[in-house]
Amino acid sequence: MADTTAGTTSERRAPAVHERPRRRRHRPIQRRRGRRVMRYCPEGKCFDYKDVDILQRYITESGKIRPRRQTGNCARCQRQLAREIKRARHLALLPFVESSDNVR
Repeated sequence: MADTTAGTTSERRAPAVHERPRRRRHRPIQRRRGRRVMRYCPEGKCFDYKDVDILQRYITESGKIRPRRQTGNCARCQRQLAREIKRARHLALLPFVESSDNVR
């Protein structure tokens, strides 16, 4: 009787030529977060559309509203901030976009 069991140590399959060796998985790169600089959360109303100087701190140079992760606001204050910036823009207290020098 012949031994017909497959998979013995002497009969291992040789790796094919086109197979690549497995690579080790590396740990994901951790991003460094900048510190949240601005924290502003009073008990009452957080922002007012008439305080243009305060609202301009929360707008980028291109005129976009800064995200919550940069401003450090809570969710409620960030929603109120966006609402007040939009009101100030509508009343022409704040520009919608910053004017560029290369206007054609």
